[in-house]
Amino acid sequence: VYDPVLRLIHAWNGLAILFLMATVWLSELFEKGIGEDTLWQVHIYLGYALVLGIVARLAWGIAGPQHARFSDMWHPAAWWNAVRHFNLQVTPRFGHNALASGVYLLVYTLLAVMAVTGLGLAAIEHSMGPFNNWFGDMVWLKEIFEEPHEVIYSVLMGFVVVHIAALIWHERKDRTPLAQAMVSGYQYQINPTQGDENA
Repeated sequence: VYDPVLRLIHAWNGLAILFLMATVWLSELFEKGIGEDTLWQVHIYLGYALVLGIVARLAWGIAGPQHARFSDMWHPAAWWNAVRHFNLQVTPRFGHNALASGVYLLVYTLLAVMAVTGLGLAAIEHSMGPFNNWFGDMVWLKEIFEEPHEVIYSVLMGFVVVHIAALIWHERKDRTPLAQAMVSGYQYQINPTQGDENA
């Protein structure tokens, strides 16, 4: 179901996000000085890696195979039904879960905003990156970039926790190895009348 390019991009972005979060956590352990400065330099380079991953995911979401495309994640009728009837049960299907796909689209949007604000902050605070020529001297923009960057960071930390918890919950509830689909590419679906099937 999930092609190797999609799985590689997912792993790349996931690791970049975790390492970015780790640099934030570690920077809080250091007082102002070389340790903190070094961590923020690493944070910026990891941010570049995430920007590359986001661009790759956007391109693959348009040009990739069926289950990688954003059009395969677009299920407004299922979202409206879930909200209207407060029903989080959807018909199982191969590919992304119809309700979870709405959250993924939101997360990709937030990641894109976070990438832009992060590049702006790199230019303003560290005179680095592609926005340096435009924003490097505009210190007054720092707050405009910083506020959404920090809010989205908190939202993404919550998403990571909920994402992992939801994977564990679905694997226990459905007795289906859901997480391994992003490793092997195969997604298993339990059909009570015919046994297990995979794609």
